[in-house]
Amino acid sequence: MSKHILMVVTTADKMKENHPTGLWLSEFGEAYVEFEKAGFAITVASPLGGKAPLDARSLEGETSQEILNTAKHLENTLKLDTLTESAKFDAIFLPGGHGTMFDLPDNQMLQALIREVYEGDKVVAAVCHGPAGLVGVTLSDGKSLVEGKDIVAFTDDEECETALDRFMPFLLETRLRELGANVVTAPNWTDNVQRSGNLITGQNPQSTISVAKEVVNQLLN
Repeated sequence: MSKHILMVVTTADKMKENHPTGLWLSEFGEAYVEFEKAGFAITVASPLGGKAPLDARSLEGETSQEILNTAKHLENTLKLDTLTESAKFDAIFLPGGHGTMFDLPDNQMLQALIREVYEGDKVVAAVCHGPAGLVGVTLSDGKSLVEGKDIVAFTDDEECETALDRFMPFLLETRLRELGANVVTAPNWTDNVQRSGNLITGQNPQSTISVAKEVVNQLLN
């Protein structure tokens, strides 16, 4: 029976001061392609459902047709509130894009899904700003999911380099440290993946394929 993965994407299209944002396409597309190659069933969901907005900057430069083709799976995402059953998912994956900083941290349905998947000894994975979806997750014992875990996410240095830090509700690396995570940083824009039990995280867009491959590895072995 094929493994079933839930990909949760942002539906936020604005940062502070109405600065446009959305999902970072390569972080969704590269992972989608890896999961598809592994033969996984894939469900794509979001806080609002419907079409997920793409950050226009993620379409700049050279993007392969294979990745561009995955955008069709973002046209009609399921609304998170309709996913009442976490048991059918073997993993949950959160791609980034600055939009995640605005609609994932406080989403209670997402928090419940992540807690159930994690406590069911299934895989929870996130890349770049995707770990914003982890900051509000508490486990059944009341502790933060990230407390004491080796974890990576988009770093404060990377955020400052994008010059978008002033549009953020908080800095992700700083917030994760405040929650007791052991954030393992690598130089800006380098591939950096950490696995802490069944929690897998990646630092930036350059880490997406490595995170996705680690998810596939965990599910198939």
